[in-house]
Order: sequence, then C-alpha cells, then structure tokens
Amino acid sequence: MSNFKIHTIESAPAESKTILEGAKKQMGVVPGLFGVLSESPNTLKAYTQLHQLFSTSSFDDEELTVVWQTINVEHECHYCVPAHTGIAHSMKVDPALTEALRNGEPMPTEKLQALQDFTLSMVRDRGNVSQQQTQAFFDAGYGQQQILEVILGLSQKVISNYVNHAAKTPVDPMFEQFAWTKK
Repeated sequence: MSNFKIHTIESAPAESKTILEGAKKQMGVVPGLFGVLSESPNTLKAYTQLHQLFSTSSFDDEELTVVWQTINVEHECHYCVPAHTGIAHSMKVDPALTEALRNGEPMPTEKLQALQDFTLSMVRDRGNVSQQQTQAFFDAGYGQQQILEVILGLSQKVISNYVNHAAKTPVDPMFEQFAWTKK
C-alpha cells in the first residue's frame, strides 16, 4: 500500500480535471494511473501528450505494442502490462503476439524481433546502444526516425512504469483479467 492519492474528477486539481473528464468520456472510466498522475497536472499532461505522440508515430499497432510491452515487461510494471494487454486487444493485435511479449518469448517475425531487441537495448543500456545493435535495427528495415520514436515511447513508459511502482497503482477492474507477474 502506498500513500499516493488516486484522484477522481471531483478531487483532482483544477488543471487536471479536463484531461480526466476526457479520459472518462473516451474510456468510460478514469484509469487509476490518470488518477495518480493528476496530483501533478504537468506530469499528467506530459504523459497524455507523449502517449498521443507515440500512438501517431510511424509504428503500426503491432509495433506500438512491441515497444510498449517490451518496456513494461522489462520494468516489471504490474499495472501497465495488463493495461497494454487490454489495449492491444482493443487494437486487434494478434493475441499470440501479446502473449509472447508478456512471457518473454520470441517475436513472430524477424522485423518485430529486431524492434524488441533494439528496444530492450535502449532500456538496458540507457540509450548507449552499440553500432552493431543499431545496424541490426537498420538491417531489419527501420531507420533514424524509428530510433527516435522508440525513445519517445520509452519516455512515455518511464513516466507510467515508475509512477506505478512508486504509487503501487491498483490494476483497473477492466484490466484485472490480464493480471501479470514476471516469470
């Protein structure tokens, strides 16, 4: 249990209310992560803007899922792995891909494997990715834009994963069916 407050629309700082209202309108609920983030309106705004920007990057839905879930699993985020499993289902991502990501299994294609490998290198090496790792990423068909977009996705996930660790954010009821712990 943590001492972090999970705000509702009514209890949130005024600067956070519009974002929370938009989330409730779009999703039917205010996700617990948003409730926690709303204590700091700027952090909530940064997270939601990074999410929007990454969601509209050059990556397709499978690739977005690979980046998000690779980071979530590596960071062992008890909240984001189930949430992004649900999000992947809503995006019609193949459940086999989602399960492979959750369970640390190989990716179904060489290109997605290269994306996962590069993303893991970014996380584990704190951005100090070797020339060999970068070349393997380029050889798989990705380029400089995608390197920058992996960093964008990582920026988004650092906010959510670290906040969820600090706040011990409970998994939202709509994602409880996708509960996860690292194997």
